[in-house]
Amino acid sequence: MEELTHQDIIQVRENADVLISEQEINQAIDVVAKDIESTLDSEVPIILCVMKGGLMFTSALMQRISSPMILDYVHVDRYRNKTQGVSIHWHKEPDTSLKDQTVIIVDDILDEGYTLQELIAYCQAKGAKKVLSAVLLKKKLSNTPTSVTPDFIGLEVTDRYVFGWGMDYKGYLRNLSSIYAIAEND
Repeated sequence: MEELTHQDIIQVRENADVLISEQEINQAIDVVAKDIESTLDSEVPIILCVMKGGLMFTSALMQRISSPMILDYVHVDRYRNKTQGVSIHWHKEPDTSLKDQTVIIVDDILDEGYTLQELIAYCQAKGAKKVLSAVLLKKKLSNTPTSVTPDFIGLEVTDRYVFGWGMDYKGYLRNLSSIYAIAEND
């Protein structure tokens, strides 16, 4: 992790633009949860949280879904505490067998789609009977390198580097209750 001073981190937050408020996030999660429940049709899905960014969204989403479910997680990353993505690195695979299961991959954001594309392929290779995906944010990109589209999308956001609500800035600021974007001049 890049060593930033306390003041550096505070400066990034103070200079950042608030893109989405906590209230807007909660309203979007309510809609996603309702959509997931109406899609399940008495299935008991495995909720597969993508760590670390998907933690807050997964937690909030699960609290709004009354249907039975199983929770597991994977730990993969592309950004490795940087602001540019690189190749996908696996830290941990799920403990639960995915064979013949309905899996809902839950992640913080879809930008280029590489991580979600690999996770869907992984679940299918492990024998999942159905693989769905939910993201809190989908970036509006003019040209996306993958054709993957989440089944459930909370909100769309402009093509800026965002943080807060589970998403980090160089490993920091995941804990913010709103979603921010790096200031245009940074």
